[in-house]
Amino acid sequence: MLIAKPSEIFDRDAEWAELVDFINDDSPYPTLGVVSGRRRQGKTLLLGSICDAAGGIYIEGTEAVPAEHFHLIGELLAARLGSPAPLHFTSWRAVIDAILDLETSSPFPVVIDEFPYLVKVSPELPSILQAALDLRRRKGGSPIRLILCGSALTFMGGLLAGNAPLRGRAGLELVVPTLDYRLAAEFWQISDPRLALLTHAVVGGTPAYRREYTRDDVPQSLADFDAWVKRAVLNPARPLFREARYLLAEEPDLRDPALYHSVLAAVAEGNASRGGIANYIGRKATEISHPLAVLEDAGLLAKSPDMLRAARPHYRITEPLITFYHSVMRPAWRELERRRADQVWKRSRDRFLSGVVGPHFEEICRTWAADFAEAEVFGDVPAEVGHGVVNDPERRTSHEIDVVVLSKPDGGPRKVLSLGEVKWGDIMCEGHVERLRRVRDLLAGRGYDTRSTRLACYSAAGFTADLLATENSEVLLVTPDRLYS
Repeated sequence: MLIAKPSEIFDRDAEWAELVDFINDDSPYPTLGVVSGRRRQGKTLLLGSICDAAGGIYIEGTEAVPAEHFHLIGELLAARLGSPAPLHFTSWRAVIDAILDLETSSPFPVVIDEFPYLVKVSPELPSILQAALDLRRRKGGSPIRLILCGSALTFMGGLLAGNAPLRGRAGLELVVPTLDYRLAAEFWQISDPRLALLTHAVVGGTPAYRREYTRDDVPQSLADFDAWVKRAVLNPARPLFREARYLLAEEPDLRDPALYHSVLAAVAEGNASRGGIANYIGRKATEISHPLAVLEDAGLLAKSPDMLRAARPHYRITEPLITFYHSVMRPAWRELERRRADQVWKRSRDRFLSGVVGPHFEEICRTWAADFAEAEVFGDVPAEVGHGVVNDPERRTSHEIDVVVLSKPDGGPRKVLSLGEVKWGDIMCEGHVERLRRVRDLLAGRGYDTRSTRLACYSAAGFTADLLATENSEVLLVTPDRLYS
């Protein structure tokens, strides 16, 4: 079955192709697919559109008692079967049997969106699904393509894991990601790389934040950016104003909001290590293992290893809007509610550039090095990209390296493809390269292969004339234009 993607869906070509391939599977039995992803990424539009295009059934779970769900599904199935009256159900077993036994000669998609809402009031539902699918694998059934979807990542991640009833039953496990920084710029129709970076540092790559949450209000230029922040983000009448708070409230496993907000605030303040986070919130490091793990499972925190000291991972917030909220909005929440965005932004702008944009620019540079740099830039395919810290006993200091690019281990000394420093607001000079040379020599003395290491300077403010004159096979200069080219 040829199923064309509607023009209103931006990108998502890979996800659409996977869904089409799953629906067109030639198995004569019912098959199960699972789709997940953080909220506001367009999963509902994606699945609703593919149901429309393929003539399937789309069922949206709600926070309701089972009887209401039974009535809704009875109406949808009656419409499919041409029945004048809704089908009457009194149990989930009867509902699942009716769905999986729909008469069809060709693959037929049925989507159950917001599946976690259904399981919240009917915990037995995954086990019922397991039994129903297993029965039809043994005795035969209709080629129904049942797709379960949800945004509660902790729940959806466990649906097919460990000893979960549905483990081993799914033929599709699709995660719909946020748009990467290049796609986000294209989606927001921003051609100026610096403006794209600033905007991405606030709203990231979540599609809904442009369409529904700002009503297509896009910053028109660098000169318009400050005004856009005040009218679209710091405005209590816009949905984006409270969104960061709702993102935590919508995760069912985050049962102590104050603790989780404090952990995120600690990370937003630059406390990236476990010990730093614990000190910030006044807890012991051993006491924050659980909240860190829950925030990771919820997709709100990511743990990044130190490329040069494996036992020293750093944590970062994955959703830029949450970092912006904790750095700019949360400390001034009452003022913002009283519509004092001008005053708040005036005193917070420098903090935003240093504490939000600076670290975000570093992460984008690491993403570029890992995913977008041309093959010849580093002389080999990067296997790992991250940050790193190198101790310098002779000078009694340590060097933080923003972008460390390593090759694939091959049994010999690990090859360092690149060492990079990132500056958002500073013009970089030859002194930055000299520091990278020092780090390269230290790593060579510790057994790394640094013979072809490129020393990279990433700057949004530019480079001095003497540094521009030295760019060669050893020195790499990267601007926002190159990140987006």
